[in-house]
Amino acid sequence: MVLRGIVLVAVLGSGLFINKMSDSSLDDLTREQVIVKGITTFVDYLHYSPHEMNDEFSNEVYENYMSSLDSRKQFFLQSEVDQLKKHRNSIDEEVKESKLDFFDESYELYVQAFERTKGYYEEILKEPFDLSVDEVVEMDADKMNFASSEEELKDYWRKLLKYETVNRVLDKKNARLKGDEELTLEELEKEAREGTKRMYDRWFDNQDDLRKADFFDQYMNAVTGANDPHSNYFSPKKKEDFEIDMSGKLEGIGARLTKDGEFTKVVSVVPGGPAWKGKELEENDLIAKVAQGEEEPVDVRGWRTDDVVQLIRGEAGTKVRLVVKKPDGVMKEIAIIRDEVEIGQSFAKSFLIEDNKLDKKIGYVKLPRFYFEFDGDRRSSKDMAEELEKLKKQNVEGIILDLRYNPGGSLSDVVDISGLFIGEGPVVQVKSRDDDPHIWKDKDEKVRYDGPLVILVNQFSASASEILAAAMQDYGRAVIVGSNSTFGKGTVQRFFHLDQAFRGNSPYDDLGDVKLTIQKYYRINGGSVQLKGVVPDIILPDAYSYMEMGEKEYENPLDWTKIDPLEYDQKVFKVDNMEEIKVLSRKRVEQSEVFGLVDENAMRMKNMRDESNYPLQLEAFEKMEDKRKKESEKYKDIFPVNEELDVANLPEDMDKIQIDSSIISSNKSEIINIKKDIYINEALNIVNDLIETHSLTSVAGERDAINLKEN
Repeated sequence: MVLRGIVLVAVLGSGLFINKMSDSSLDDLTREQVIVKGITTFVDYLHYSPHEMNDEFSNEVYENYMSSLDSRKQFFLQSEVDQLKKHRNSIDEEVKESKLDFFDESYELYVQAFERTKGYYEEILKEPFDLSVDEVVEMDADKMNFASSEEELKDYWRKLLKYETVNRVLDKKNARLKGDEELTLEELEKEAREGTKRMYDRWFDNQDDLRKADFFDQYMNAVTGANDPHSNYFSPKKKEDFEIDMSGKLEGIGARLTKDGEFTKVVSVVPGGPAWKGKELEENDLIAKVAQGEEEPVDVRGWRTDDVVQLIRGEAGTKVRLVVKKPDGVMKEIAIIRDEVEIGQSFAKSFLIEDNKLDKKIGYVKLPRFYFEFDGDRRSSKDMAEELEKLKKQNVEGIILDLRYNPGGSLSDVVDISGLFIGEGPVVQVKSRDDDPHIWKDKDEKVRYDGPLVILVNQFSASASEILAAAMQDYGRAVIVGSNSTFGKGTVQRFFHLDQAFRGNSPYDDLGDVKLTIQKYYRINGGSVQLKGVVPDIILPDAYSYMEMGEKEYENPLDWTKIDPLEYDQKVFKVDNMEEIKVLSRKRVEQSEVFGLVDENAMRMKNMRDESNYPLQLEAFEKMEDKRKKESEKYKDIFPVNEELDVANLPEDMDKIQIDSSIISSNKSEIINIKKDIYINEALNIVNDLIETHSLTSVAGERDAINLKEN
């Protein structure tokens, strides 16, 4: 989670950093060494719980980085790992002195190992696989050791490639239709093996594009990640991508690109964007050259996709010219005026649900993240307020707020969104390592929505999502519904620009940013969601019920702690009959055949996940797949469409939806998915229970007085 904007704390102004830098000349250091020095300085002074620079720190960096380099143990030999182990307990000293001995040596070894295995796959796939041999491959790297010899490593690659080929043979057999040409097993194996080679050709081609700078980014993330899993280094390019992700917007042409041999291929054109409006750039066009304005085009054949993207992006209102190869081979120059592009499915969106069985009109709001623009005014809190106003115009009797899969975002926005449902009051407590807790409050007395509220969460609802769910739960303002618990991320991060650490003394500029965990946040009741998450009031079976997930699965998360509770209360709408609501829901779930199947399937998925040894004999592999297929058939299409629901877009949204056939189609699918979603369906029942059984604790006169005051 990040705070709105990029904030530097007072320690920067104190000269503390600059004094630390005066001990040695930065001119003698490489750019990478200066980055190391900047990161360690920020960590020392600002991280909530900086790891002591000792052997334990070294081991964590070593393990993190080696895992990022070769997580499947398919490149390094054990002897090469042993060679690097001499650094295992000395990385702390290297980091203190801004040395990169371990990084440099590991990179050189990785390049050699990569080239070695690149030769393996090409050689292995030249010869047919014997699919009658009874053998297995272990797919869980944690259960394996690194190969002790090149022969052993090559054999591991043979098994990996054979596994992929066996999969493809079976797919081809199952895809055969009546009337298709009958192929022999040898012919099927040959086609499958060629498909495997094409896949690995593309994979190795993409890996070849990686630069040493990309590996340095990974190493810096191993260093920052030794303090906690949410502290990371961001190169300038990665920071730009992060800002786009957080804002849901970018300035460019509105096209999704990928690498295709020497070219950059257009995968799709974003509806409503500049390229879409121009009607000239199309899916499957191959970009050969890029020109800025009237300048000479730059030949980008053979470039990395992200470098081509950087060239195409630019300020709104500026012109970019693309020389593209059309599918028929014709070369064409296309001029596009860049503009702001909204990334689909990034923003708050609402629907009106009329439940004919319950005879209720309910609002549904999907919030994908707590977004904000770094340099703009688009904010999730502002959009949420607008969605609530639109729903109120439709006279909804209750609202479902869907935070499933919402990873978090802006802290200030979650405070403002909480304030839409309550009068003024505390929302969350935030504590730095040496300070008393700071209380983030909603200071606006106005309540945007004062009716029944159900909040949907799951294991992937994290950070800001957990703050909102926890606050509404503590206030008794909403019923929280979902999986066993939310993600369990109870920490706050901020970005710090590394150039600021040197106050103009660095010989390099644009060093990137470091995102650091600088605070923990606590519920208004004094508890924390760190590791434990928010436990819903009503827990529903889901696909991950029997799997360990979330913050507690990381290697080195911060501990769970608690602080003193605050005084808090709200008189808007209080769920004062929670036990009754739970009983009503539990009865429905127990009687639901669909929820029963979901629970069964969750256990099946856990058992499948635990299996990691796969047969490579075609007959044995086919039996295993047939068994799994038969087991899965029971759970296929178990979610029926609820025909009692009428789901509609709000009138204010229709113009945006109807600009393109793809948006219209996507919207229709979204409506069908809402009608099939058993969690939304149960949330509708819970909203109905609130309406039918609940007694309001607010005083109507008080609320009217507040509204009069605001008006």
